[in-house]
Amino acid sequence: MSDLFAPEGGWRVRILDLSGGATDNVVEEIGGFPTLMHANEFARRYVRDSVELCRAPGMNTKDLLEAWFAWGEDAEVIDAAEGGWRSANELGDFADRPAGAEDRDWRALDPRRLDEDDADGDPE
Repeated sequence: MSDLFAPEGGWRVRILDLSGGATDNVVEEIGGFPTLMHANEFARRYVRDSVELCRAPGMNTKDLLEAWFAWGEDAEVIDAAEGGWRSANELGDFADRPAGAEDRDWRALDPRRLDEDDADGDPE
């Protein structure tokens, strides 16, 4: 699939609870991403933020990854096949390098927030 053929309602990102606290590990599905690129970047930032929330001072890479797999949240773009971002492709890099604020800011890309901004006429 390409961005030209987004599913009706836009692309969807599924949030997965790695701790097993949710049914089938699915926490929620977020829809309305206008492009695959938008959905992929949201998923990437969401996981990046989750990794950072598991990071403690002085923690080594192995311990951080163990903490993330035990308590973190993963994200996947639904029905994107090969075009969808996968955490496995960047997880090692995320663990090796702490993220800056922009790399973690998934909220800025959340279509639910964009809808709220449109409803009140205020983009911020």
